[in-house]
Amino acid sequence: MGTYTFRLPDIGEGIAEAEIVAWHVAVGDMVEEDGRLADMMTDKATVEMESPVAGKVVSIAGEVGDVVAIGSALVVIETDGEGEARAPAAAPVEAPAPTAEVVEERIEVETPDEADVARVEAAAPPPPPPPVATKPAPAQAAEPVRRGFDAKVLASPAVRQRARDLGIDLSEVRPSEEGRVRHADLDQFLAYNATGGYRSAGAERGDEVIKVIGMRRRIAENMAASKRHIPHFSYVEECDVTALEVIREQLNSSRGDKPKLTMLPLLITAICRTLPKFPMINARYDDEAGVVTRYGAVHLGMAAQTPAGLMVPVIRNAQSLNLWQLAREIGRLAEAARSGSAKSEELSGSTLTVTSLGPLGGVATTPVINRPEVAIIGPNRIIERPMFVPDGMGGERIEKRKLMNISISCDHRVVDGHDAASFVQAIKKLIETPVLLLAD
Repeated sequence: MGTYTFRLPDIGEGIAEAEIVAWHVAVGDMVEEDGRLADMMTDKATVEMESPVAGKVVSIAGEVGDVVAIGSALVVIETDGEGEARAPAAAPVEAPAPTAEVVEERIEVETPDEADVARVEAAAPPPPPPPVATKPAPAQAAEPVRRGFDAKVLASPAVRQRARDLGIDLSEVRPSEEGRVRHADLDQFLAYNATGGYRSAGAERGDEVIKVIGMRRRIAENMAASKRHIPHFSYVEECDVTALEVIREQLNSSRGDKPKLTMLPLLITAICRTLPKFPMINARYDDEAGVVTRYGAVHLGMAAQTPAGLMVPVIRNAQSLNLWQLAREIGRLAEAARSGSAKSEELSGSTLTVTSLGPLGGVATTPVINRPEVAIIGPNRIIERPMFVPDGMGGERIEKRKLMNISISCDHRVVDGHDAASFVQAIKKLIETPVLLLAD
């Protein structure tokens, strides 16, 4: 028998270490050639490790969440064939069998004779005298039951459990004629004390300790680095999207087999049309080298919530796509992120990020920048509110309008507040005048 040490291979350019996010084997398991060993996560992707040999797993590098350096031993596998010699296991030493004299002496000591029995009986204490019969005390009048928190209340287990769930002290409930509290008595008590707040706010839950590993650890590290290194500032503006929503509904009503349009493709189109006038927004900042790179192409990151956590798939060359192409690409990337099938190149290289919570978007947000980018844009939910609008005759009238706030966070080291505000105002003009947004 021999052993084979599987070392963590070089799984990407510039990758020095990887995190164990899942084990598919344990010590003592048999593994086949090309069988799955572990899932390792790097800054770019999650890679599945496969065994090059068949055998028995004798040791593994660590637990889920541990970080392993490239080239370090990950799994040791016992294989058939030549290997290091092992010392034979020592045979157990048997104790010598007892001799006949020892056995006879043991039997003699453990077996009591008549003299031993007599000595035990002589040392035993005399039996107690029989009890003397006494006359029962005269019965006293039963004291009335004192009601209070500690008073004994007659009730079935089901009634007691219901009272505990409702937070009711049974001593406060007036029982029926036979002195037993029933469900009907609880109902009557609740009917007359409906405002007493007897139901508890919720059941107590046990504490839970969760180890931060895998994607959640990456998110935590990236968010901490962003807030630590980037001086954020945010700007929020309200946009009237009533006309844009009308056009969106008209486009969807005749879309045929095209994907359904949401607000996001329209917003991305407005962003791409505005960015050429504000190149400082579509940029990345290398703070160590002191260099800002302003990109001509818009590689738009799209923050998406997945079962594994927040991921940012990238729409490549978003400026070259029309509304329907954007809608189709958004759907494809979102599904790939949720299913875990997104490729490494689809999750990196963004120059600007849009984060949207849809109907959960709230009134305003202050999103965290996806470092090393310098800006992130967050549309919020659409609400309806009465507003004064021109009536066409020189006056105004009140009309129900659909409004949406747009938030932007920028890196104040390379983006000035005036530039960020002007950029959002330019987007607002396109959103509130959809004919400009859709015109060639």
